[in-house]
Amino acid sequence: MRMRSMLKKTLYSLAPVAFAATAALSSAPAAAQQKFVTIGTGGVTGVYYAAGGAICRLVNKERASHGIRCSVESTGGSVFNVNTIKAGELDLGFTQSDVQYNAVKGEGQFKEGGVVGDLRAVFAVHPEPITVVARKEANVSKFEDFKGKRFNVGNPGSGTRSAMDELLQAIEWTQGNFSLASELKADEHGPALCDGKIDGFLYGVGHPSANIQDPTTTCGAQLVPLTGAAIDKLVADKPYYAKVTIPGGLYPNNANATETYGVLATVVASSKTPADTVYAVTKAVFDNFDEFKKLHPALAHLSPESMIKDGLSAPLHEGAERYYKEKGWLK
Repeated sequence: MRMRSMLKKTLYSLAPVAFAATAALSSAPAAAQQKFVTIGTGGVTGVYYAAGGAICRLVNKERASHGIRCSVESTGGSVFNVNTIKAGELDLGFTQSDVQYNAVKGEGQFKEGGVVGDLRAVFAVHPEPITVVARKEANVSKFEDFKGKRFNVGNPGSGTRSAMDELLQAIEWTQGNFSLASELKADEHGPALCDGKIDGFLYGVGHPSANIQDPTTTCGAQLVPLTGAAIDKLVADKPYYAKVTIPGGLYPNNANATETYGVLATVVASSKTPADTVYAVTKAVFDNFDEFKKLHPALAHLSPESMIKDGLSAPLHEGAERYYKEKGWLK
């Protein structure tokens, strides 16, 4: 993080020279006032990283009008992004709807640190089914079959890990029910599964995902449903969860639909993130909405109506709110 801060300072120290040259070539005032905005995402093979890239592509396309240069940063995921936005090290970031809820309420991962009062919602993005994948040779057909087996519970600080903790609590298990509870990052669990180092993993992700595509293609990994009375109660008790179906045939060797539940990916910022910056990012996405939906398959079925309300526990950022009111989507 210190290296990133130094890099940012270096970029800013060079900015006057670069931008002065640009200003000499253009009369547009935005060219002389260019700003950098960074969006925190997740692992490089996950949908957060791809969706963040899609947002930045559209923001940068309009750079001449607003003077903002957008970049994505691969991070540890949802909880990391919220904490790093709180610390002023990121401008915007992706976080699961359950993590956003906990940050606003001061619960779960934020119980010790307290309410993140400066957190602001920008918009929701794609649904993220809680996806369980098993090694073909593990002979697993339901989650309970993982008892006594080696399971990746996710890296600490990720939204996946928090979802894993809630699932275990719901079914009255602990990590001790596994013979091994590994903490591999999202980019590592697929290879570990195919190498026979673990028998299964859980991952909250939008579909289709390269992270699921790789092990299902490489070693015939199987998607495992999450259903039953305990799951029904969990979804009923938590406002950020909903039942989700992963379509059959989406991945190799998985012809049948997989019933599970999930959260929503959301984009958040701090109240300290300038309103004009958040307005420009929001405008870039929704003014180019058809193009945005084509930039990744997980974005294909989005609608503005759901994106400005679903899964948003934090107050809307004033920059996003300004745009939505201009569009007539909010009163």
